[in-house]
Parts: sequence; C-alpha cells; structure tokens
Amino acid sequence: MPNNVYKHIELTGTSRVSIEDAVQSAIARASKTVRNMRWMEITETRGQVEDGKVIQWQVTIKAGFTLEE
Repeated sequence: MPNNVYKHIELTGTSRVSIEDAVQSAIARASKTVRNMRWMEITETRGQVEDGKVIQWQVTIKAGFTLEE
C-alpha cells in the first residue's frame, strides 16, 4: 500500500443555524470541485451579533485531500 500525500486548503462556511451547519456548508460546496477529501480541522470560529443575539456563524476550516497519482 503506497504512502498517501495530502494537500490542504482553507475554507470558510457561514450559517444562520449553527457552527456545524457552517462546516457542512463549506465541505459540501468544496466537494463539488475537490475530490478525495479525507479530513478537516476547525481553525477559527466567529459569529455576527445583532441586538444581543448571534445571527450568523462563520467557521474557517482546513480540509485535507489525497493527491491523485
């Protein structure tokens, strides 16, 4: 079995629902053009506040994918 080589990209997803939804949004969109994604790591979490309430989440992740032969 060959050793894998990974490349990683940075993505930022947003959601008015939740942090998890923001991550899923970023992964879902990237998977339309990036193949072989294998892992992700949350690197930053932010939120927009209005009238004392969080109205939107913004989550930045690193996503890793294997390089093709």
